[in-house]
Amino acid sequence: MKKLCILLIAFMGLPFMASADQQKIEAGGFVHSVYFWLKNPDSDSERKEFEAHLTKFINASKYVKSKHIGTKASSHRDVVDSSYDYTLIVTFDDKAAQDKYQDEPVHHKFVEDASHLWRKVAVYDSHSIL
Repeated sequence: MKKLCILLIAFMGLPFMASADQQKIEAGGFVHSVYFWLKNPDSDSERKEFEAHLTKFINASKYVKSKHIGTKASSHRDVVDSSYDYTLIVTFDDKAAQDKYQDEPVHHKFVEDASHLWRKVAVYDSHSIL
């Protein structure tokens, strides 16, 4: 029984170890960080609609290497900008892959279908140096 418990605990930890390895962005990789301010952030139905469009789009992209869709965290420090409603952070092997992502039909469809839901978008792109 003790061996079974140890094996179970070790097995349960494997996904966490694998996901930590997958999070590394190689030097030369490209990170695309997008922040969205919704027109009606208190509308549950519009938030759900936005999330559905964003998730459908990002899951259909052929070029995204890793992805994060989130909402603002409760961080109370002067340096933290918590004015946005949603963030999308995606990584790519390189800038060329990100350029292809920008021109994907699923990207254009997302903008067409969801842009009526946001009032502002800010993008921060960066190259990985480590």
